[in-house]
Amino acid sequence: MIRILYIGNNFTQKSKYSSTLTTLSELLISEGCKLTIASSKRNKIIRLFDMCWSVVKNRDKVDFLLIDTFSTSNFYFAFFTSQIARFLHLKYIPILHGGNLPSRLKKSPNLSKMIFSNSYANVAPSNYLKVEFEKAGYKTYFIPNTIELENYQFKKRTNLNPKLLWVRAFDSTYNPEMAIEVVKRLKQDFPKLSLCMIGPQKDSSLDDCKKLIERYNLESNVMLRGVMPKEEWHKTSKDYDIFINTTNIDNTPLSVIEAMALGMPIISTNVGGLPYLIDHGVDGVLVEKDDVNGMTNAIVDLLHNPSNATDLSKNGRKKVEKFDWSFVREIWLDLLSK
Repeated sequence: MIRILYIGNNFTQKSKYSSTLTTLSELLISEGCKLTIASSKRNKIIRLFDMCWSVVKNRDKVDFLLIDTFSTSNFYFAFFTSQIARFLHLKYIPILHGGNLPSRLKKSPNLSKMIFSNSYANVAPSNYLKVEFEKAGYKTYFIPNTIELENYQFKKRTNLNPKLLWVRAFDSTYNPEMAIEVVKRLKQDFPKLSLCMIGPQKDSSLDDCKKLIERYNLESNVMLRGVMPKEEWHKTSKDYDIFINTTNIDNTPLSVIEAMALGMPIISTNVGGLPYLIDHGVDGVLVEKDDVNGMTNAIVDLLHNPSNATDLSKNGRKKVEKFDWSFVREIWLDLLSK
């Protein structure tokens, strides 16, 4: 039995917002691994202490630490827990989630070296971060974010309607206001269009979106659904025809992978790991960051050419078949068995 302490933000039970930590943990447990997870504490300082104490407390009970690693303030969670692991001679594996981690490598070169040069392995869920980390001299394994494909019912969309779905946290990083601006432009030609936005509130972005909705008189066009369990938003997606991703910084978002599995044509900003996930014009459409006109035009083009959307959907589903756990499990189990 492989014993693992997984260090990350474990908020699924409280927020109902499923994370990659939740998904990967459940799948590893299904393979017979024993997992301990830290931490579910909301306060960042308390969470950091809880994570650090979990490393010390479980030092003789685990074989590996998996550490979710981000680029902003949570970067320091990875730093402190990894250095405690080094002191205790524990094998640790940073899982690189932050789309802005390449900038963090330049901003904090010494701290980065202490983390990533001394790890048992560095794991990137996107080839984007694998390439960037190897440029910086850190050996990195590519293991994609995974899904269980059998749980994703593919819906063939032949006649598209202007019904848009957005699934992400309300956080300035993910630029939810752009989605509202797109709806404003589209409403001129599609007065009955609808946008459903699903996700937890992280900063003032949700309030900013509400103000824009009111200012543009879009109350009948935009629905803010808050957090929804994964199964619920999957059901909701059947009522929508196009998935939009407006992020400014990103890696390989699980919500986009899931939308591809569900058969939704994807229109996304061309940032971070997205061009490594989406082949423009083949299994999705890419537009420039914050390019409201570009995303609006891409949506109109799909609405006028539904056969193109059908091709994007089919190709997207085919691509994410490689993200199924039946493929990814072998890579993880091989890494954890060395």
